[in-house]
Amino acid sequence: MDDINLNENVTPSETKTSEENTPVNNQSNKNVSYKAWYIATTYSAHENKVAENIRKRIESFGLQDQVFRVIVAEEKVQIKTPSGKIKEKMKNIYPGYIYVEMIMTDETWYMVRNTPGVTGIVGSSGGGAKPTPVPTNEIESVLKRIGLVDDSMLTRYNVGDHVKVVAGTFNGLDGDIIEINPENQTVVINAVFFGRPTRLELQFSIIEKI
Repeated sequence: MDDINLNENVTPSETKTSEENTPVNNQSNKNVSYKAWYIATTYSAHENKVAENIRKRIESFGLQDQVFRVIVAEEKVQIKTPSGKIKEKMKNIYPGYIYVEMIMTDETWYMVRNTPGVTGIVGSSGGGAKPTPVPTNEIESVLKRIGLVDDSMLTRYNVGDHVKVVAGTFNGLDGDIIEINPENQTVVINAVFFGRPTRLELQFSIIEKI
């Protein structure tokens, strides 16, 4: 069996240790709620401005212990200028979407949906009903794509899981996890490459379960 070490993926720009969907004691509401991700919608090309509005309101409402991250999913792309030069710019992957990690309470729900520029929150059925959070597998894919890998993500993967590579040289290849290395956020998978069983060491951020 061949061994290939592939850590070509860009090292995640930020590593968080916060646990998604972890019970958090919400003192202001005297109950236990759960931290999860939600999607606030806005007009295309206004995402960063509205995300900043949300961040400012978190501070003014004193909700730093209930609203944790506000993210616009962007990635670097290369563009060619009229003069022929290659430049890098940030491209919004999901136009009109702002990802908000928070504990859903009456207060946080009110704060986000009434932020200037927010047109709605995905998953709300209307009539004042609170929205449902983004499924774990979906938000994990978004966070990985922009280089934000939580330690908690690794706990949802096990030896034997069937995964696919979603970026890099081996994009589209699939195989079974045979080793997980939390310290450097890599996994080793057993895949078939050019007809031969091959061990591939990959950055965790470029694999997904299938």
